[in-house]
Amino acid sequence: MIVAGMAIYLYPQTASWFNQREQSRVTASAMSQLQQPPNNDVAYRAHQFELAHQYNEALASGAVLNAGANIAVGEGVSDNDELVYHELLSIGDNGFMGRMKYDSLGIDLPIYHGTSEETLKNGIGHLEGTSLPVGGSGTRSVLTAHRGLPEATLFNELDRAQLGDRFTVAVLDRVLTYEVTETHVISPDDTQAIMAEPGKDLITLITCTPLGINSHRILVTAERVTPTPERDVLAAAATPDIPGFPWWAVIFGATALIVLAYIVGSIRKSKREVAVVDDV
Repeated sequence: MIVAGMAIYLYPQTASWFNQREQSRVTASAMSQLQQPPNNDVAYRAHQFELAHQYNEALASGAVLNAGANIAVGEGVSDNDELVYHELLSIGDNGFMGRMKYDSLGIDLPIYHGTSEETLKNGIGHLEGTSLPVGGSGTRSVLTAHRGLPEATLFNELDRAQLGDRFTVAVLDRVLTYEVTETHVISPDDTQAIMAEPGKDLITLITCTPLGINSHRILVTAERVTPTPERDVLAAAATPDIPGFPWWAVIFGATALIVLAYIVGSIRKSKREVAVVDDV
């Protein structure tokens, strides 16, 4: 019973550890693909960014977080049908778009195209209908992820975001640094417009709160910092080091050993008592 209880208690940490390890593997794999043709070609990368900026310029960018909704709805409409959203900035065939690192909150996750339920089980979704996260004046990207899933951490710590925090978004070989300028919680009855602002380069992160209840919504908005600090460029190129050492395995193993030792000791004690009775 003790071992079973400990297994149930450690399940969220265990499942989250494996989920994060998988997402770190996806990120590392995508970084490896960046070194392979055509992704490693300078001209190809420049063309991809040019298309992304064209997409943003053609997009009447915006989103609305409707009352009672967990995920915002992209309201952007493009006047260029030749630019296909899912084909832009796509690395590999799994929808991987980029990498987000928010070190003070322990976030290092892949960014995927779209916000389907399957996507949001595995990482951060970029909301179609908002600007692609390549920077630029008058743009606002909206990134969203779940919070409180038993099998994944994702945006669990986003409620600890503070003004002045910085995080990075890496797309292809470009790293963009953003600084948090606004964070607020809205009630489930509120409708929130999330629009691009002239002259500003913004990203808004969205998730649910409180943890496990998910009745309200957290919106964290950050503005780009230029130039990108060199340390951020180097960190974005490093192999993901999350989730770290699996302490849950040590705790479970230690618990199992203690229980096993107790059982073995009880059996030996019982045998000794039986032997004494037999002698008598």
